[in-house]
Amino acid sequence: MNAVDVGAVDEIPVGEGRTYVVHGEQIAVFRLRDGTLRAVDAVCPHRGGPLADGLADGIVVVCPLHGHTFNLCTGDEAGGADLSVRSHRAEIVDGRITIVLSEHPSIVI
Repeated sequence: MNAVDVGAVDEIPVGEGRTYVVHGEQIAVFRLRDGTLRAVDAVCPHRGGPLADGLADGIVVVCPLHGHTFNLCTGDEAGGADLSVRSHRAEIVDGRITIVLSEHPSIVI
């Protein structure tokens, strides 16, 4: 799939996440403290929690509803539960956020 521009990187405060719609899918984008971006499916597969509202620290995000923790690089649930979300490529290009959706679960670094 092609890269999609979803907005200015300054729309996401450092350490927080926002949800964007890319090709009809909700994607949570996180601006980490080191300035990098990470993107995963925005809806927790457990009970539909909004992952962009979760706490993101380092390479994980914690779902605000029931505490499932997802690795932002792999999409895997870090606690060993049989849950996962897709991770997607997110980049900053000229101060703008671009997203490329993953078609299959994979590691995105």
